[in-house]
Amino acid sequence: MDIKNKAVVVTGAAAGIGRALCEAFAAQGAATVVCADIDITGAKETALAINGLAREVDVSKETEIASLIEDIEASVGSIDIFCSNAGVLVEGGADAPDAAWQRLWEINVMAHVWAARHVVPRMIKRGGGYLLNTASAAGLLNQIGSAPYGVTKHAAVGLAEWLAITHGDAGIKVSVLCPQAVRTAMTEGHEDHVAAIDGMLEPEDAAQACMDAIRDETFLVLPHANVLKYMQLKTADYDRWIAGMQKLNRAYSG
Repeated sequence: MDIKNKAVVVTGAAAGIGRALCEAFAAQGAATVVCADIDITGAKETALAINGLAREVDVSKETEIASLIEDIEASVGSIDIFCSNAGVLVEGGADAPDAAWQRLWEINVMAHVWAARHVVPRMIKRGGGYLLNTASAAGLLNQIGSAPYGVTKHAAVGLAEWLAITHGDAGIKVSVLCPQAVRTAMTEGHEDHVAAIDGMLEPEDAAQACMDAIRDETFLVLPHANVLKYMQLKTADYDRWIAGMQKLNRAYSG
């Protein structure tokens, strides 16, 4: 898809990858970039920097995502590209509190479901559109130290696959961003974490990879090239891969 003159919505736009995505879309000539975040002050800062629009949204609530889509379609015009980018991380295993599991489920998974529920039918009626969903390399591999994150990011990847499979013939293109560590508020203080084993990218690097993927209509966005190799090792010999991950767990979960 050619980004020029397109209307784009980005959630989680106040900082990090979301802000970098907004900047990249503007640089690519998008007609309108809507910077949406629960942090409306940060969203306004992003919007001001790129001459975009700011909207407040709590993506853990379906009603707010539905209202955001309705508002933009009514006041700005048809949404061509919707980026479900907001995400959260908590540490812990199966013993993590139910409230933590639920919060990650709502933001890391259901926010993507709700966005698709409310924007995809509109896009299909117009002949197509684009979804960019931010997941993580944890959704392809796993996350040492956080079961809720690894599980919900796997679900996010699964949803993106399903959307691409089910709605591709109706003109819906899907890309899913699966980076390892990116320098954001989420990774601050965790520069030596296992996710940064192949280096920590800047948000702008992840955003540029997304621009390339949308232009080429590529499903899997891997700013860290080694992730593809790890996926291939995983599917080639699952037991050996598990053993390798156990070794990483011993090294990094102390």
